[in-house]
Amino acid sequence: MIEEIAKEKTSADHLLYVSLKYTKTCDVILNLLARWKSLIEGSFDSIIEKYNELGKIPEMPISPKQRIEFIRKYFSKFPTIQNIIPMYIFFKRVPDLSKARESEFRKHVTLKIKDATKTTNINMEQLTEYAVKVDAFIDEVKTILLD
Repeated sequence: MIEEIAKEKTSADHLLYVSLKYTKTCDVILNLLARWKSLIEGSFDSIIEKYNELGKIPEMPISPKQRIEFIRKYFSKFPTIQNIIPMYIFFKRVPDLSKARESEFRKHVTLKIKDATKTTNINMEQLTEYAVKVDAFIDEVKTILLD
């Protein structure tokens, strides 16, 4: 479990710190968001599976919505995990939302994601903030899985 999470994180870090640095395209940003989404999903599955084996939760949730509710309910004492849930939901919705590309192949490449109520600008600064949150989340998941 931890090996797969670490491998996924390494791939995401490579996209952020190497691929995006040299290509500066919105496609790399979209791939990075998709990689983080799958990383978070795998982490959720791993900690739910661990808690189920320990008997701390009654049954394994089936749908993604149930998994998120389980995470909110049974991991409420872990603020890092609670902080990642809205970001994960956003990452899941990104492929279906309207997107605009700005300054591709330039220093300030920006992907604008338009929701019904707001527009989110994803640039290098925003990606760095996401990376910090994902790193903290992965550290928390590792401590949970190693307990």
